[in-house]
Amino acid sequence: MRVLAALSGGVDSAVAAARAVDAGHDVVGVHMALSRSRAQHRNGSRGCCSLEDASDARRAADVLGIPYYVWDLSEEFTETVVADFVSEYAAGRTPNPCVRCNEHIKFSALLDRGIALGFDAVATGHYARISRGGPGGGDGVGAPSLHRSLDPLKDQSYVLAVMGAERLARSLFPLGDVASKEQVRAEAAARGLSVSAKPDSYDICFVADGDTQGFLRSHLGSRPGEIVDDAGDVIGAHDGAYAFTVGQRKGLQLPRPAADGRPRYVLEVDTEANRVIVGPDELLSVRDVVGRGVVWLAPDVPADTETEVTVQVRAHGEPQAATIRVAPGADGEEPELLVRLHAPLRGLAPGQSVVVYDGDRVLGQATVALTGRRALEHGRAAAPLGAGAPA
Repeated sequence: MRVLAALSGGVDSAVAAARAVDAGHDVVGVHMALSRSRAQHRNGSRGCCSLEDASDARRAADVLGIPYYVWDLSEEFTETVVADFVSEYAAGRTPNPCVRCNEHIKFSALLDRGIALGFDAVATGHYARISRGGPGGGDGVGAPSLHRSLDPLKDQSYVLAVMGAERLARSLFPLGDVASKEQVRAEAAARGLSVSAKPDSYDICFVADGDTQGFLRSHLGSRPGEIVDDAGDVIGAHDGAYAFTVGQRKGLQLPRPAADGRPRYVLEVDTEANRVIVGPDELLSVRDVVGRGVVWLAPDVPADTETEVTVQVRAHGEPQAATIRVAPGADGEEPELLVRLHAPLRGLAPGQSVVVYDGDRVLGQATVALTGRRALEHGRAAAPLGAGAPA
């Protein structure tokens, strides 16, 4: 099989490519240049897409003895991932750029270009497993299924759920069965890969200095507005509602404390009124969620039937027991994922991904559109779930 190995410059992608070679595939390495000003990006471990990363990727390809290319995907990255990040914050939502990067770049632009060039699959260093047999995969004839990685601490199935069944069928995750990151580093060292001790990347790769609010301010400018409490009383001012996220406590810069002395948290970002609503932490807890942009990866599991599952709403969050159903959207709009959590959950914000699991298997994914009472009222009007306490 001809395999395109995405080499980020880190240890995970290097070992994944090595394992693809070991499996007998015809492997070609490619590094994605995602920044239009790569020389200005930081070196070290805080992000990816730096000149250092490109050099490390090339050295890994040399050690593995595979061809190596750099593909300029910066235009696609800027027009999809970066633009989505800015527009989502401008709309008062909290996006996950890694989800969008997987959707639009790693398993869309990269894979589509690879297929056009005659490649059969893309291999990446993500920690997740693909089953090509069993539920959803049958004996290799049906659709493959996506599962959590063997190492729960490194599992990345949450950010991969958006890719869809067709792209999943053309993906390889060689690290899904490793027990720990330490095992990957030891394997890299044994193979003579210089990235074996390279620190993991973190933060948002296109925010060079880690200052997300500064990045948003440079793109969205000053938009002064009011901060109000949950009763609607004006208690402060802000310079841009986009700089606030649901659940935020620090940085509110309110002139006086609450009457009861308790901390205030951001409850909602109302971009239409350009207001930030704050209140006590107990108002952050919700039980009902409506998700849109549904991706369903389990053809053998009826999506329109109430199902007891677990859901995850953050990349490294704890699974939460829930009842879900996919229902037709109002007025002929796209289907919606209706979620009722069995226990209240704090700080769930529109724009986040909600991923549905059956054990370690990913059933589907959607983007949170409504939470709490708004979600409950919408769900009742659209297609109510079973009886339960309101949010």
